[in-house]
Formats: sequence, C-alpha cells, structure tokens
Amino acid sequence: MYFEPYDIIVVGAGHAGCEAAAAASNMGSKVLLITMDLRLMASMSCNPAMGGIAKGQIVREIDAMGGYSGVVSDRTMIQFRMLNKSKGPAMWSPRCQSDKMMFSAEWRSLLEKTPHLDFWQDTVTGLIIKGDQVKGVKTMMGGEIGSKAVILTNGTFLNGLIHIGEQHFSGGRMGEVAVHGFTEQLKEIGFEAKRLKTGTPVRIDGRTIDFSKLIEQKGDDEVVGFSYTEPFRITKQRSCWIAHTSLKVHETLRKGFKHSPMFNGRIQGVGPRYCPSIEDKIERFAGKDSHQLFVEPEGWTTEEYYLNGFSSSLPDYIQYEALRQIEGFENAKIFRPGYAIEYDYFPPEQLHHSLETRLIHGLYFAGQINGTTGYEEAACQGMMAGINASLMLKDEKPLVLSRSEAYIGVLIDDLITKGVDEPYRMFTSRAEYRILLRQDNADTRLTEMSHKLGLAKDERYQHYSRKKEKVAEIMEFLQENHVYPDQINGLLEEKGSSAIDQKTRMSYILLRPQLDLFDLVKHVESLAERYDTTDRFIRECLEEAEILIKYDSYIQKENELADKLNRLENVKLPSDFDFQSLQSLSYESREKLNQYKPETLGQASRISGISPADINVLAIFLGR
Repeated sequence: MYFEPYDIIVVGAGHAGCEAAAAASNMGSKVLLITMDLRLMASMSCNPAMGGIAKGQIVREIDAMGGYSGVVSDRTMIQFRMLNKSKGPAMWSPRCQSDKMMFSAEWRSLLEKTPHLDFWQDTVTGLIIKGDQVKGVKTMMGGEIGSKAVILTNGTFLNGLIHIGEQHFSGGRMGEVAVHGFTEQLKEIGFEAKRLKTGTPVRIDGRTIDFSKLIEQKGDDEVVGFSYTEPFRITKQRSCWIAHTSLKVHETLRKGFKHSPMFNGRIQGVGPRYCPSIEDKIERFAGKDSHQLFVEPEGWTTEEYYLNGFSSSLPDYIQYEALRQIEGFENAKIFRPGYAIEYDYFPPEQLHHSLETRLIHGLYFAGQINGTTGYEEAACQGMMAGINASLMLKDEKPLVLSRSEAYIGVLIDDLITKGVDEPYRMFTSRAEYRILLRQDNADTRLTEMSHKLGLAKDERYQHYSRKKEKVAEIMEFLQENHVYPDQINGLLEEKGSSAIDQKTRMSYILLRPQLDLFDLVKHVESLAERYDTTDRFIRECLEEAEILIKYDSYIQKENELADKLNRLENVKLPSDFDFQSLQSLSYESREKLNQYKPETLGQASRISGISPADINVLAIFLGR
C-alpha cells in the first residue's frame, strides 16, 4: 500500500479511539485512525447519554485536559441535568441526553479539523511485531501500514457474538461484522484473553408511546454543561420519561427464560453487575414487583426512543409482548429488539499504568478491550493512551495520574492493580478522595499539567488561570469583609438560621448549611455590585469559592491523607523483583505480586489479598 509510516496508528474509532487520536495528534504525533466505518465515529451504540454518577466527573476531566468529549457533549445535548444536587458537591455529577447522530457527526468534524491526523476505512486484522516491538498493522485489504506505536481500541468487535433468544450470529454491533483472528494472534504472542458480555434494549417508535401515562422528567433550568471553555448552551430541551414494569410484565418475560442464552449457558461471558438485563434483574430480585425504566429520546429529529433498564437477550417476540404490557406502551412498535453481545477482552493486569502492554513495547490497549464498560471510561483511557504513546515517542516518562488527582487515575489504577472479572464501571464510591475529585475543579486539578504536555491549548490555560485568580479574589473578599445584622438577619430568619447581633465576617456566615453564596450576593449590596450572577463564568467562580470555604476542613484532611498515602507511590519496586524469594510473605501474596508486578509500594498495597503486614515486609526489605 502507499502509506508512509506513521508515529501512531489508532485501531477503532469508538470513544476510546477518537480521544486517543485527538490527544496524540494535538501533541504533534503523526497519527492514522483506522475504522471499519467512518460514518460511525464515537457511535452511541447503547444509551444516547454522556456523564452521570462519577462518569460526569470523568468527562469534565477529559475536557480539562483538552480532550473533545465535553465539547461534543455540549454541542449535541438535548437535555442536561446535574445529578445528586441535593447532596454535597463531591457527589454532584453532570449528565446529558445527546442527539446520537449529531454526536458522531460532531466528533468527525472535530477530528477532521485536527492537524497531523489521517483517516482510513478498513479492518485491521493483525499486528506487525518484531521481537518485543510493534511495527504496524495488517488490514483486511491486504496492506501493511508501519508505525512506531499502535493503540488498540477494538470495543466489542473481537470475536463478537450477538444473542437474541436462541438465535446467535457473529457481529461487533448489530449490523456490523466482528473481527476474527486478532485475539488468536495476541494469544500466540503470550497475552491472556477472556470473554465478557454486555447488552442493549429494544428501540421504540415514539409515535406509538402514550406519554400521558408516563412520568415526565425535564432537564435543569440552568444548563451547566461539561466543557470549561465551550460557550454553547442549549436554550430548549427534550424531556425524558419514567415508566415501570409490573408482575404481569415479569411473568411474560419469564416465559422466555428457557430460550434465554444467559440462563441456558450459551453466553459464557460475564455481564455488568451494575447494568443487568431485565431478565437478570427479575431473577436476582425476585421479591420486587416492579422495576423503574427510563424512556430516553435519541435525538432532536427522530422518534426513536431508548428504554433504559430493559436490556434483554430474550427472543424478540417475548421482548415485544412484555413491552406492550408496560403502562403507556400498549400499542408500542419497535425499531429493533434488544440483544446481548459477547466479546474478547484482555485482563488489564497485562498493562503498565501508562496503558502500554508489558509484553510488547509501543502497543497500547484502551477501552472495552481492557474490560471496562461505558463511553466515558473508554474515552478517558483512549486519551491517556494517546498521551503516553506520544510521550514514549519523545523518550519522555509516561503520564500516570494518581488516585488523588483524578477519577481517571482511580479507574486505571483499579484496572491494573485489581483486575477485572466483570465489566468495570466507575462510581464515586471507588474513589477515596471524593472531596478532592469534584466535577467543578477538574480544571484546577488537571489543566496546568496538560498544558505543560502541549495538549491543553493556550486558550484553555488562560481560561483556567483567569478562573483561578477570580476564585482567589472572591475568597479573599469574603474573608476580609463583614456583614451587619440589619443586612443579613432578614435572610437568616427566612432560611431558619439564627440571627447575628454584631458584624460578622462573610466567610463565617457562609459556613452555615442553610445558606449559599448566591443568597448572600442577592442580599448584600457590596456583593451584588461586585458579582454579576447572570454571567456564567462568575457563577462558576462563586460556586467553587463557596465549596472551598464551606468544605475547607474536609479538603485539608483529604489532602493530608493523600499526601501520606502518596509517599508509598514514590517507593519504587524493581521491575525484576522476585517476590517468591521473600519467604516472610504469604504464598498467596507472593503469587499475586508476581502476577501483577506492581511498580510501587502504593500499587502493591491496593492488590486484593495484599495485607498491611505484607507492605511492611516489602518496606523493610527496601530499607524503608
């Protein structure tokens, strides 16, 4: 073929592949993105939404570092909600419904405007390997394309097998072919491969839904969005809706259990615990008479709806019969049935924290190939793989985010140190430092670092610097200025808070849980004159300043804990360390340490089954 060698080849244009290609190209690498179908870049093959609990934090982190997921989400959203707003700010999580066709089109448009990035529509069927170094890829068209690094983001396409009742057929997604032979080559090299499964529900014709019987779920009045720099905000939104199953629905679904590939053993892969199929929910929660479903529009101009919570691999006629017994769906018609898909993945213990494989230099894995589930989890891995492949080509050390720096760091560390025995999904509960890893401060945590790498552009860095200065100015003003009883007691009474009888520092008043900073701005003239709360940038700065003041003691405690535990991350373990030689470690610990090959004491401490006593033994051996 006529291709000149590339710095990096990215295989697959899902969410991981798109972010990988964007990051590597924006850092100056010459990149080729190869995908089966250029029309389906970053396709939303499951639910048409971005963000959610912990996932929204990841999208904001990607954006803070200069990735595209937040920008694309903001430009294509049809509804926005900030979840968990009734809880503390550590739990606030942005989420949007997206126009799925616009989402793919916007991703392609952004990538086509990205310098140093080329595209090729083809199927990669194997790797070119020389010794322990990747040298490029082989394609279905018979070509060999050379490169210094390869990033695999194959999604569910490796030996993909689709199941609908007793029917099963090869496919990477419905209507798209699977890839065969790739896994086998990697296994011959020495990689371990396993199987996982995921699923998706029926798609419904919205013209046949009786929405009057459903509970409407509108978007937020204030659309915060994901991107720190994207100016676009929607002015109208589409509603989602809530429906419920019933015992009658469950009885109908049970009729198909004998034909279910999940129950009769045809599906060998493990499914996602936190996003189970409807038949799995009925079986596991047999005492529940009803399950909640979310009816989600797929775009501005389509009547196609996604029934979140009704994922199924039962026979299509069973799915259809059960659907029509849900209130509001008595006359429903479907565009296509739900299905389950099994696919190969490679246990991520075979990777370094840079996402480069331990066996082959220059080969990186990102996304579902590592056992994760979800667009956001895939996208952040792709970005990190793109960054680290580019750094590797410059002979610079890889970027490894710590667990106290980003949810991205938590995710990757979990994968490498704990492994995966079911599709991995991010939750806030997985992070030890939730107060530090808020959605509002992702730019504070990550933009300066990314700018030094050359990924976050000057405009983004200047926006971050301006925000940092404004937040500091607001905090200083609140700490140095006072309010008087006649200014504030009316508000305090209205909010059910005790009155003051002398002048009080504004920052001290703000510590009261009944008040927020926007209340003070409305009632204190000096604040109202100083800060225009109709300005989005000012609102963001006020909100972050308030969080930093209200939660200062908690933030300090978490920072102290993070500093203490991060000291373990600085204690390196030799790459050729023979853990079997330490007889004072338990047999299980020696086996696991040799299997996972942790690079630091901190990583070793997070491996399941490794006790504090084991870490003490290692520390003593290393002279610590």
